[in-house]
Amino acid sequence: MTAMEMLIERVTASEDLDAVAELEAASFTNPWTREMLERELRHSDVTRVHVLRIPGHRVAAFCASWLVCDELHINTIAVHPELRRRGLASVLMRHIFGEAVQLGAERALLEVRRSNVPALRLYDALGFRVAGFRPKYYSHPEEDAILLVRDELAENGGLRS
Repeated sequence: MTAMEMLIERVTASEDLDAVAELEAASFTNPWTREMLERELRHSDVTRVHVLRIPGHRVAAFCASWLVCDELHINTIAVHPELRRRGLASVLMRHIFGEAVQLGAERALLEVRRSNVPALRLYDALGFRVAGFRPKYYSHPEEDAILLVRDELAENGGLRS
């Protein structure tokens, strides 16, 4: 898939929220609902939801984040199950990093389930490091979170050499 076939934009339409909520439900055991996402977008000036579109998929991937002062907090990211392991999450994250840097962000952070090995590989490749742990952070099933941080967000476009 080429960059010409991809489009990344912020959620603006109701159909986008429907597709995002559907992908969220297909990807996580304790998903955000459409109503939660809509409330977050309407009542928060820090919330951002981006979608990655490709031919045949209105929402091939999405990322919900907060941009607070100089910090980007990645709340959730998901790729359509049929499209995983094709680099879409990396493309989406690099785009979000670039936009956040333009808006003054200097670092990014996120939590990830200790057992989510594919996500841990992605975040390692994007230059995140372990900053701590959050015991019993997740439910369904209960599990610790690993807190990851990426300092110097603008450095190297978000990729390890």
